[in-house]
Amino acid sequence: LWEEGNAPAVTEYTVNNGSYSDDPDFRPYLTTFPVPEGTAVKGAVLICPGGAYERCSVREGEPVALKFMEKGCQCFVLDYSVAPVRFPAALRQLAMAVAWVREHAADWDIDPQRIFVCGFSAGGHLAASLGVFWNRPFVCEHLGLKKESIRPDGLILSYPVICAGGFAHEGSMVNLGIRERLELDEGEQVQQIEGEELTELFSLEKQVHGQVPPAFLWHTQSDGSVPVENSLLFSMALKAAGVPFELHVFPEGRHGLSLADRETDKEGEVGYVVPCCQIWPELAWRWMNPVDFKRQS
Repeated sequence: LWEEGNAPAVTEYTVNNGSYSDDPDFRPYLTTFPVPEGTAVKGAVLICPGGAYERCSVREGEPVALKFMEKGCQCFVLDYSVAPVRFPAALRQLAMAVAWVREHAADWDIDPQRIFVCGFSAGGHLAASLGVFWNRPFVCEHLGLKKESIRPDGLILSYPVICAGGFAHEGSMVNLGIRERLELDEGEQVQQIEGEELTELFSLEKQVHGQVPPAFLWHTQSDGSVPVENSLLFSMALKAAGVPFELHVFPEGRHGLSLADRETDKEGEVGYVVPCCQIWPELAWRWMNPVDFKRQS
């Protein structure tokens, strides 16, 4: 995934297939996780692993895709460009990935209006960035895509990086390019953005508008790397804009939990198995499919 104007490279799922984006030979790509034949497809989930815009975490890719596959979702994991590549490269790659999945929805038995983007930590910032910037010229017009083709139908944000000022995860912001000057093609003119303007642009709680897709967020109160205020402030902005959302704040758990179970535990480290957080995929699934659960009740 892919020289601009060309189709993305799509690789079939293989066990423990994981690529770190700091590989010198790295090229952004999608890994597919198709549901077994005969399974009723409930939608698509495009996953953006975290990694502080420095790498893409395998723990937040494959295991999460397998979990959503169990529910009947066609899943895709995006390995996107990271530092020293700067904003908005990864955002445009995610936009192209959403457009590609929507264009090929019939091939995967996907409802093109049920394409969700799921992001973790910095990957949550990437997913939320598409949620707020999908209709901006520097994304859709630059890529030559219709803005409706790149808009996700929902955002699933797991302990997301949102803020660039107070409560920011400094490493993610530096790798994104907050200390540099940015040129954005906004249609008729190229804007030069730096300093406070750049901080404002990267502060996604300040970029929310009424056409941001509905969102599901979860965080832990004790997250010591990306403070829970990131999710709280984004949720407050969604509320003010009239955008539907669901927020869960768990009382304990360190940053980077992924599924918070033994499947995504980190060898040699403690604190990545947190029982109270293990319910989040089920909660997200219920949020994605409220009609199914209303019928059951």
